[in-house]
Amino acid sequence: MSVIDDYLKDIPPAQREALERIRSVAKQVAPDAVDTIGYGIPVLRFKDKYLIGLAAFKHHVSIFPGAEAVKVFGKELSGFKTSKGTIQFTPDRPIPDKLLKDIVQLCADHIEQRRI
Repeated sequence: MSVIDDYLKDIPPAQREALERIRSVAKQVAPDAVDTIGYGIPVLRFKDKYLIGLAAFKHHVSIFPGAEAVKVFGKELSGFKTSKGTIQFTPDRPIPDKLLKDIVQLCADHIEQRRI
């Protein structure tokens, strides 16, 4: 069991499924991403760098891709609550898979570019 699985076991089912979907989509983009805990929440690390964080809260789920991703995809995220580096949504109104993949890809690309 990974540290993220351990975090998810106590999350209500709808939120747990939403977070599992995020993790699954992120790992499609970055299959070598590693499950960790950072800042008290589940984090995926890619090439030993922070890729994306995710967490469940009482009334929503959040992903934490960083400020640039929120800025770059601002138009596509207009129906979601955002703040600097954070995107909030609910399990019944999730971020579409295509948009989620694009967000994670941007984050992975930035990690790759920093390695050059």
